[in-house]
Amino acid sequence: MRKRDWLILGAMIGVFAACLLLPVGGTWFGGNALGAALRLVKSYAREHVLLCLVPALFIAGAIATFISQASVMKYLGAKANKLLAYGVASVSGSVLAVCSCTVLPLFAGIYRMGAGLGPATAFLYAGPAINVLAIVLTAGVLGFELGVARAVGAVVFAVAIGALMQVLYRKEQAQRAAAAAAMPTPKVARPLWKNALVLAAMVAALVFANWAVSGRLTVGLRCCPEGSTVTHYVEGRVISETPESLTIELPDGQVRTYDQSWIASTELLDGPTYRAIHSARFYIAGAAVAALLVMLAAWFPRRELVEWSRSTWGFAKQILPLLLIGVLAAGLLFGYERQAGLIPREWVASAVGGNSVGANLLASLAGAMMYFATLTEVPIVQGLLASGMGKGPALALLLAGPALSLPNLLVIRSVIGTEKTLVYASLVVVMATISGLCFGFVAH
Repeated sequence: MRKRDWLILGAMIGVFAACLLLPVGGTWFGGNALGAALRLVKSYAREHVLLCLVPALFIAGAIATFISQASVMKYLGAKANKLLAYGVASVSGSVLAVCSCTVLPLFAGIYRMGAGLGPATAFLYAGPAINVLAIVLTAGVLGFELGVARAVGAVVFAVAIGALMQVLYRKEQAQRAAAAAAMPTPKVARPLWKNALVLAAMVAALVFANWAVSGRLTVGLRCCPEGSTVTHYVEGRVISETPESLTIELPDGQVRTYDQSWIASTELLDGPTYRAIHSARFYIAGAAVAALLVMLAAWFPRRELVEWSRSTWGFAKQILPLLLIGVLAAGLLFGYERQAGLIPREWVASAVGGNSVGANLLASLAGAMMYFATLTEVPIVQGLLASGMGKGPALALLLAGPALSLPNLLVIRSVIGTEKTLVYASLVVVMATISGLCFGFVAH
């Protein structure tokens, strides 16, 4: 790295440290929009940068360095078998189950290596949208119908949006494919299975290190402190727990704190297998990293490892500053958790009641701008439903929200340009609006 790159890296580390140390718990940033934006930035830095974005950047760099262009073109290129290309893109994205920002380096990596625009955008949508846990949680919390509609809609969207992007830019993609085909085929340094194992180890480390639980549970409350009779049950999401008290967020958005002496039982809504994996997630991720290091030492020369680091650094310089700007803007406009932004959520809830075209369109647009960390869209939509949101707009928000965000759009623009980004976002919003409208009529 050049001296200038070391300075940029130092500045990035300094900004990251400053984000982690933001004094958002004090009185300076009370309940205003700036406080919400800074809380979102701090939360993003704490929960997503080291375990999500950094591994994703290294995976993107590995794709660009270790995977031959011929391999990418074979499975995801513009001239690849369409069923295979979209199947690989959708399955790959859904297996990762990442948020709308973590998927960006991976999208940039496969697109620059020659993936067709259609399969690449199908992968871009599938990563955050086809999240199995989020879909199961949606069915359990918001209702079976809404969960099924979200699952079906997400799969159809991934393929349909990719196919439409490929058709709309078919001439450009044909020229791109022809140019790539005219390039000399690079010499393969090692068998494809070795590269696949290295990427699999990296993906396993990313997935298991970020294995999340919903935090939702059912609480049985006693008739009196230390009493033996349970009078009623409440369901909510854990905010904090101490030996003395338990604080949860109820489905309507209210936050309640219960003294532990009143609590007779608690039952987590995540299954035992899922919770067991969560408990062992860092051990599994550590084993994947250990296997990765062994394979890198045995199969890869130093020259390739240096090139990998350079490629990863290139993605970091392009993506991280735009994400910071986008996360700040999203928090400022839409707030964070229970802290309002410049656009109060009450306005959104009141505007998306019923099942009109306007309500579904507004829900889709709001989802496209807001940033949702993985699984947080479910309690947010639950609160909006309790405030009067219609079921159709709720589905529209669930289909557009996890896959798009303001930070996400800023980075996509730097990869495929302004026009294609606007077309991609428009397709997501329009299809989410139509899906919400249809579901609203059926579920009314």
